[in-house]
Order: sequence, then C-alpha cells, then structure tokens
Amino acid sequence: MGLKFGTDGVRGLALDELKPDWVARLGATTARITGIKTFVIGIDGRETGPIFAKALASGFKEAGVSYEYVGVAPTPAIAHISSISEVGGAVISASHNQAEYNGIKFFLPGGKKLPDDQQFKIEAALHEEFLTAEFIDELLLSPSRDDLLQSWMTSISNSIVSPTLEDLLVVVDSANGAASAFAPQLFKEFGANVISIHDKPNGKNINLKSGSTNMGDLTRTVKEMGADLGIAFDGDADRALAVDGDGDVIDGDFLIAIFANDMHKRRVLRDQTTVVSVMTNLGFHLAMKEQKIKTHVTPVGDRHILQALQTNNWSLGGEQSGHIIFPDLSTTGDGILTALQLLDVLKRSGRTIRELSQSSMQKSPQSLRAVKLPMVGTEIIDEMKPLIDEMERSLGETGRVLVRPSGTEPILRIMVEAPLQKQVDAYAQQLVETAEKILFPNK
Repeated sequence: MGLKFGTDGVRGLALDELKPDWVARLGATTARITGIKTFVIGIDGRETGPIFAKALASGFKEAGVSYEYVGVAPTPAIAHISSISEVGGAVISASHNQAEYNGIKFFLPGGKKLPDDQQFKIEAALHEEFLTAEFIDELLLSPSRDDLLQSWMTSISNSIVSPTLEDLLVVVDSANGAASAFAPQLFKEFGANVISIHDKPNGKNINLKSGSTNMGDLTRTVKEMGADLGIAFDGDADRALAVDGDGDVIDGDFLIAIFANDMHKRRVLRDQTTVVSVMTNLGFHLAMKEQKIKTHVTPVGDRHILQALQTNNWSLGGEQSGHIIFPDLSTTGDGILTALQLLDVLKRSGRTIRELSQSSMQKSPQSLRAVKLPMVGTEIIDEMKPLIDEMERSLGETGRVLVRPSGTEPILRIMVEAPLQKQVDAYAQQLVETAEKILFPNK
C-alpha cells in the first residue's frame, strides 16, 4: 500500500488504492500511536463512506478504544466535537474530489490536525499492524449525534454580530455533500431568503458539476434570480467561495481581504496580521500594505496556515481555494462559518458583495501553468534559477514569479503575476519552454 499522509489526510481511489483492510489497520495504528481513547467518526456522504467508517471503527475496536458514529457531518463539525469533548476525530472524506475517491483525516482532542511527527510514526508502524478480529457487522448512529452536531451549529450561530440576515437573497450550492442538511437551513433561521441547489446527495453526485470546483450552475442561478450573492461549498464543507450579483467569482483571496479589513476596523485583527500561502495573489499583498495590514506567507496547505496562526496567536488566515480559518471561532477551516461571517459583513456594511470585494483588493493579472515531471522530486529549480532571477529583477515590486514542484504529484507548477496580462502570459510561456528544454533536451 503506497498511500501516505498528504496536506490533508490520506486520499485515494476508493476500494482500489484505498482499501477497507488498510483503513482498519490505519485506525488501529492511529489509536495506538496517539493514545486517544475515544474517536468520533463522520462521513461526507459518498457511497463508500459507510464501508470505510465500518473499517475504521473495526480498527479502533481492535486497538481497544471506543468510538461514536455521527453519520454525515461536515469536517469542521467533527473538529468542533473533538475540541469541546476531548475526543479524537476521524472524517471519511475526499473533500473536493469526485465520488469515486475517498480518504481519512484525523483530529486530536482539542480539534487540531495530527502533527507531522505523529503522521510519520503512523506511516512507519502501519506495516506491523494486523487485525485479528473480524469487521464489525453494523455501525449504529450515536444516540448523542443530534446534541453533538447542534453544539457545532450553535457555535457558528453565536459567531456573528448581526441579529438577522433579512432582505438578503442567497443562492447556496452544497455540492451534494455534507453541507446539504446544514447550511441552507441555518441561513434561513437567520432570516435570509435562500435558494438551495445541489443539495440532494445520493452517494454518487458529491462535487459532480457543482460546488466550489464547478460554479457554473451557481453563477447562472444568481444572475437569473437577481440574488445578492451565491455561496459554494466543497464536499465536506471545510471551504467556501462566493459569487457576486454579476456572476463573478469571489475567491479566497478576496474573502480574506474583506474579513481583514472588517476585523481591522473592529480592532479584532490581532497584530494587524493575516496569514496566507505563497499562491495568494499579489494584489492581496498590495491591498493589505495600503491598509497597513501585515501579511505572513506560508507554504501551500491549510495545515501550514494553521500552524502559523496557532504559534503566533493571530486571528485570520486562509488560502485562495476558500479555506478560511478564524482561530477564535474554529480550530480548522469551516465553510459554513466562513459563509455566515461573509453574510454578517455584508449585512453590517450595507454594501453589495461586489462593492465589498472590489474595494478590498484588485487582483493582479496571473498565469498558472504546469509542466509534467518524470517523477515526484525531480530537481530542476536550480537550473531555471538564472531565468527566474532575471524575470524577478525586471518586475521589481510590481510582479512575482513562483516556480515549485508539487508535493503530491509529478508536476512543476509555474505562477507569474505582473501589471499586464500580456507580460504575464509571455513570461509564463518562456518558463514552460525552458523547463521542457531542461527536462527533455532531445525532444
């Protein structure tokens, strides 16, 4: 079995790369390495979710630890339960991937993700773990399920300033995933007028032409209905993106800029600092500099954002993908919390979402390219460095060049930002051609 922990747990093609026997061993090994005595287990609605939940529970039982199964629940709900109940959390989810994939991610008591050293120990010990007992026959829902999930919903409800969201017309795309039974209802309870789409999970349609990875239906519905905005979640609801009344996507960079400005004005942005990844648009950095808000940059991955926030006791961070983290309100990215915070800012400001986003930052022209590498870990950056340095000198503070190998697949990722799209595209193409010449000199 070649699966390893990535930036967000373990993920693979369900019943092919990711097999129930291996998941059971993962459960037993994780319980023994972490020393956690009780886990709460949730799934995101994929048809293979119950299979892997049963396998994971069997592994926990083998290790002599107890578990509570809450069925379909967003990833941040499991993190919240772990944070308030001092139990471990286990989520069966492949996040934004299609239904044929699945995965597992864990939370420690306190709601934090497993640190790297524990993940390494689990990976090293996995091959020594063998199950002696048979899989459990049936996995029953915990009698505490409703109370546990209500605790999470209440914490979200208590996080906003506005008493009501009346007069807001919102289109909600739940990606046929874990948000379906929670987000539309919550917004209605606050008085918003809600049009709910892609909210009928059948096990096979999660993220299918819907949600934050495919916002075509959301955009069309917002424009047709004259809605104030649209909100899109991914399968396990740990991220959210928005669409304005004109149908333009408001990505995570814009969302963080909106929140940073609002929190700065309310004096709750600690150290006047936001945490973002290296992929965050240059326009965000320029906008924050103008507002005298500092930006701390981390590698890609929300675990790096979380680490920086926790280490420095900062209060806002996130990524372009829509993973936004409010450490004072949640221990992990929570799409429904993010959406409610956005609706709160919108209601308090009295402005349209388009006015809010355009006044928060202006996106710099950007080009993203990918070059296939012979294998993960291929060294090429040093050979490209003279060209990268030359481009960075010519751009100065008006642009940016980022060339990095993917940490999970054999791809070289190239990003260029500059004031003019024509210049961005030309530089990006030159970098692609240079990389291909180095990699394939005889082609």
